[in-house]
Parts: sequence; C-alpha cells; structure tokens
Amino acid sequence: MDKDELVGWLVGRLPDDWFTAAPDVRVDRDEILVVGPIAAPELAKDASDVTKAAALSSRVEAFREETREARMEIAEAAQQRFRRTVSWGVSVAGEEHLFTTLGAPVMTRLRQPERQTLDTLVAAGVAHSRSEALAWCVKLVGEHASEWIDGLRTALGEVEKRRGEGPRLN
Repeated sequence: MDKDELVGWLVGRLPDDWFTAAPDVRVDRDEILVVGPIAAPELAKDASDVTKAAALSSRVEAFREETREARMEIAEAAQQRFRRTVSWGVSVAGEEHLFTTLGAPVMTRLRQPERQTLDTLVAAGVAHSRSEALAWCVKLVGEHASEWIDGLRTALGEVEKRRGEGPRLN
C-alpha cells in the first residue's frame, strides 16, 4: 500500500468544510487514523477555564455526531480498498481527541523479570491486568523517548522511500 495514494484518496473523499487544514493521516499495519483540525469555538476573552473546557468538549461532540454517517461511509470504502480499519479524531485548540480507535492484540513472550514488573503494576493498582500494564509501559516509553522514536520513524521512512526508488521485480 502506498501511503501517498491512501492520503490522496482520503483527502479527496473528505468534505471540504470538515477541517480547517489537511488532516494528519497515520498508518500502521492494522489501522488508518485520520485526525483533522477543527475550529475552536469563539468565546469571550474573560471566559473561565470551565467554560473553555465545556465549549471545546461540546465542539468535539458536535463534530463527531454531525459527521458520523459520512465518516462511516468513508471508512467502509477505505477499509475495502486499503484492508485496514479506519479510525477518526480531531484536534482543536492544541488538544487531540480520538474517537473509537482500534485496540489490536499483540502477542509477546516475556521472561520472569518482565512478568514480575507487570505483576507489580497490577498489584499496585496501576493496571487491572498484565495486558493493561504492558500498554501503560509502552505509552510511557513513547512519551519519554518520543524524540528517539521519531528519529527511528524518520529513518524508516527514508528506507521505504529508497525501496520505492529501487528496481521492480515482476
């Protein structure tokens, strides 16, 4: 699957009035995540933090409800074409709000020290299960090593680009 083709196809299908700029399209082996920027609600300059939070939440809810049917149609067509689940979200006022996203099972084999770490997190109430504890650990690594991981993704993108420029075998 060519990501440029996927992004072009999606952007071509999206109504022009949904987002204030081009959406961010993220793709992995299982899911296509489309996150588009929407306009923040206009409020008085002296609006309280509670008012601002309620207005942002309401704007996200309204977008989600008003676009649900069309998003489902686009997602169904994309899923047939690209063989991945399509998920949606919006960004507004610097915050990202994801709608229902795919929770993909991941199989792994862990040695006793790693299992003990997960079990400690469960026993301490940080997580309800080993699975949730592992997801928490992965999220924490992603937050604290994001610059390094971004560098890896950039390097992998260059590898994909070079592969695409190479000779084709039929």
